[in-house]
Amino acid sequence: MDVLLDIAEPGQSLKPHEIRMEQQRRVVGIDLGTTYSLVSAVNSEGIPACIPDESGSVSLPSVVHYPDQADREPIIGQAAREMMISHPTSTIASAKRFMGRGLADLHEEAARTPFILEEGEGGMVQIRIHNQPISPVGVSAEILKSLKNRAEEALGGEISGAVITVPAYFDDAQRQATKDAGRLAGLEVLRLVNEPTAAALAYGLDQGREGMYAIYDLGGGTFDISILKLTQGVFQVMSTGGNSALGGDDFDHCLADLFIQEMGEKNPSASLIQGCKKAARWLKEQLTDKEQASITLTHGEGEAYQRTVTRAEFDGLINKLIRATGLPCRRALKDAGITADELKGVVLVGGSTRVPAVRAFVAELFKQEPLIDVDPDQVVALGAAYQADLLSGNRRDGLLLLDVSPLSLGIETMGELVEKIIPRNSPIPTARAQEFTTFKDGQTAMAIHVVQGERELVSQCRSLARFELRGIPPMTAGAARIRVTFQVDADGLLTVSAREETTKMEQSVMVKPAYGLSDGEIETMLRDAINHGAEDMRIRLFNEAKVDADRVLAASGAALKQDGDLLNEAETKKVKAAMLRLWETTQGKDHEAINQSIRELDRDTTFFAQRRMDRGVQSTMTGRRVEDFS
Repeated sequence: MDVLLDIAEPGQSLKPHEIRMEQQRRVVGIDLGTTYSLVSAVNSEGIPACIPDESGSVSLPSVVHYPDQADREPIIGQAAREMMISHPTSTIASAKRFMGRGLADLHEEAARTPFILEEGEGGMVQIRIHNQPISPVGVSAEILKSLKNRAEEALGGEISGAVITVPAYFDDAQRQATKDAGRLAGLEVLRLVNEPTAAALAYGLDQGREGMYAIYDLGGGTFDISILKLTQGVFQVMSTGGNSALGGDDFDHCLADLFIQEMGEKNPSASLIQGCKKAARWLKEQLTDKEQASITLTHGEGEAYQRTVTRAEFDGLINKLIRATGLPCRRALKDAGITADELKGVVLVGGSTRVPAVRAFVAELFKQEPLIDVDPDQVVALGAAYQADLLSGNRRDGLLLLDVSPLSLGIETMGELVEKIIPRNSPIPTARAQEFTTFKDGQTAMAIHVVQGERELVSQCRSLARFELRGIPPMTAGAARIRVTFQVDADGLLTVSAREETTKMEQSVMVKPAYGLSDGEIETMLRDAINHGAEDMRIRLFNEAKVDADRVLAASGAALKQDGDLLNEAETKKVKAAMLRLWETTQGKDHEAINQSIRELDRDTTFFAQRRMDRGVQSTMTGRRVEDFS
């Protein structure tokens, strides 16, 4: 049997001198994780391997400590993690949870963090340390810089590019924040790749295998589920789901909160909170292989707190969190149009999948034992290295990656309705366009409101950006043609442009929202779209009918004002009565009644429209010869 990958255990990875890149571009793959981050590269034999530090460890704790002295460099990794208890307010962990997020989105995280969170530029959250604002992007850049230096030392030269992985459910703001962090670290970001996609690459699922696979990715701070279809070298993500604020850190919080509660500490110090988190993390790791483990902590006036936790007790504490991953999984299967029985395999990704209760739940949910051949901590970084090697031109395997957009993208139309231009789960990169027109006579500008979500009304979706297209020639309502184009690149970032087809006047915007989605907001969007589907459609039909009625009433009123002399008094009353009936039906909630009144107004004003047309033709032909129109 062919070996797909040469994987070494932590601490036994390939030595730096075994990775030779003399004849190739030096590119790396980076897993920028919530808890740990890794960097990897493809060696001279074409095999991806994680690059260790001087101690032999491939995992870099995603922790940054900022010293009191401004002229001292930040401390990164394990050394910073050791300072979380002694310097809790100047040591930042899990910064990935804050990437591209607004202060209003971080209620639970703000309550758990020992440092001060505040609103920064563009509404994004920032962290105040030593009375200086630090952005999550800057924290991530420090981690990326450390990984870049490690790779350059191992590979013997400057890194020319990197593929960085992101959770599949990162939105535009979070993806852009990740790219910004890469640039701050001095990296050329070749591409952002979804973590499940990278994991599947590393797993060797592209090596001649075909069929449908599920990638269950539970890391320190995020959860992703992706359904992939592999057919003759085409590597297509059929559907994706998850929660950008659920992971192993939440398991730790469950234990830490229990300890603090049992200690009777109503206002625990930052040091005690960090100490409890450290103990909880250690217990979680111990309970992977043991049935029970014990810790001792000091609190209050030197009081000792001793606690033994059994695996069964831990499983009970985190059971609700684990089962919360089930809904996105079932929805992803439904979106892909398959059942669990049709899956060829389920790949586990992320350190949190080492927890026995997680593996048992996955086996129960998908009705098969998950695949665990590759180290779940390393698999994402290995896949990123593989993709970086492809993009750099170092290898040409003919592999085609087709990722998807996790949520629908569209614009606001009259009646506060959403017109979806790119439906969710559309393969990316993609570009789609749709034509729109003006609503009022003489309209010379159009406001473009870009939204994201699955509901039918703008108020039920998320606003991404607004811009205006000006310079539209004044025409009658409905005559102008405005082409709106949505382009989503391979990194999942959106560009929207609008062009008036007569003058070729164009405006565009790179969508970079002020802040990302709040905890569980994407999950809520999808759930609401399903639960309120019938109601939303009724509202949409009513609003569409009302917009049509308003347009017809406006046009009829303008016609009476311009050509009312063509009607006698009785005829004028008849037209106005039909208009009144239509207006009255718009005050109700029955779209069919509105449409019926529109048809009746059209019937009752046919004679008026004919007279107006005759007048228009007569006016056009007066004083001209038939030959002038040939």
